[in-house]
Amino acid sequence: MNIITRETRQMSFTDIQEKQKVRYEQILDRLDKPKTAKEIAVELYELGITSTADRNTTAPRLTELEKRGIVKVIGKKKCNWTGKQVAVYEKVNYLEDIIADNMQHIPHI
Repeated sequence: MNIITRETRQMSFTDIQEKQKVRYEQILDRLDKPKTAKEIAVELYELGITSTADRNTTAPRLTELEKRGIVKVIGKKKCNWTGKQVAVYEKVNYLEDIIADNMQHIPHI
């Protein structure tokens, strides 16, 4: 592989990384309450942030955020658009989780 190809590959990779970060922030901003990937995608589309309401604009990023422990699946529900059962996501509240974990260590009087 020549130097120009390596440089252009690196530039593309860097550009994609930045766009992923922006999409993560957009998704997290919309997760003010539990939602599905499609619900978030529709909101982003209606706000003019994305060019389509397709769930594929959010689902891969939600999976990545879930693997990082930033969001979690809290259940499932019937999708308003497809009628299929789909995952419902919410942001992880670290403070609540820490308090809940610590409460198990405190003796109850």
